[in-house]
Parts: sequence; C-alpha cells; structure tokens
Amino acid sequence: MNSINKFWMDFCQKHHVNPGELEGAYAFGGNSQDADVLSDLINRGIKTATTSVYDPDEDVPTVGQYAIVLNGENKPVCVIRNKTVEIMPFKNVSAEHAYLEGEGDRSYDYWRKIHEKFFAWECRENLNTIFSENTEVVCETFEKVD
Repeated sequence: MNSINKFWMDFCQKHHVNPGELEGAYAFGGNSQDADVLSDLINRGIKTATTSVYDPDEDVPTVGQYAIVLNGENKPVCVIRNKTVEIMPFKNVSAEHAYLEGEGDRSYDYWRKIHEKFFAWECRENLNTIFSENTEVVCETFEKVD
C-alpha cells in the first residue's frame, strides 16, 4: 500500500468515512513549488477555494466529496471536502472567491493577474484552446477536514 492509500485509509477509519467518497489526490498549482505553497495555505486554513479551467472531458467535482491535498513531493498533507462547486465564465468570478483562494495579498487584482497567466498557459498547452474572459472555469470552495 502506498503512502497516499495508507493516508486515506487511516483518515476513513478515524472519521468513519466510506473509502469510495474520495474524489482524488492532487497537488494544486503548476509545479512542485506552487504545490508546496498552496498545500501549506490549505493546511493552515487560509486557502479555502480554488478555480480551474472547465474541461468537458473530465468529471466535475461534486459537493461533499473528499480529496487528498498533495505537496510538491506528491506526499499527502491534508484532506479537504467540497462545499460548493460552480461553473461560470472567468469574467464572473467574484472578489470574494478570489479572497478565499488565499493567495498573494488576497486581492481580486492579484488573483486575476496570476490566474489569467496560468489559465492562458493551461488552455494553450493542455486543452488546445485559447483562454478568454468567457472561458468557463470551475469554482470550488472547500473545508479542511484533517
């Protein structure tokens, strides 16, 4: 059993959770340095939201599902549980959501600048599309469970 599976099974036992409620295990951000910073913000309860480009070929996260947050070395840091999931055009993401993402100075301007750059790269490199204000994104809020 690898460390991620063991982490999840220990969590399920401790919290009386069905192991099938795991959405997945993933690192936030585009590289290991981002993953370390963002997993730390989540673990400390500062980051309670995330936004990603909507990919119609992938499953949309579900309210109530659990996920394991990984650091830059793909080691489990904590478990989160989705509270809300919404799909909307990038231009409609609120300042409140940007603040909940917990990054930088937590301002909407900071959030927008960082995410426009990252989403433009992601659309070009991974989705073979061009990012715009109307690109649909998935906005999630979550709580750290353990």
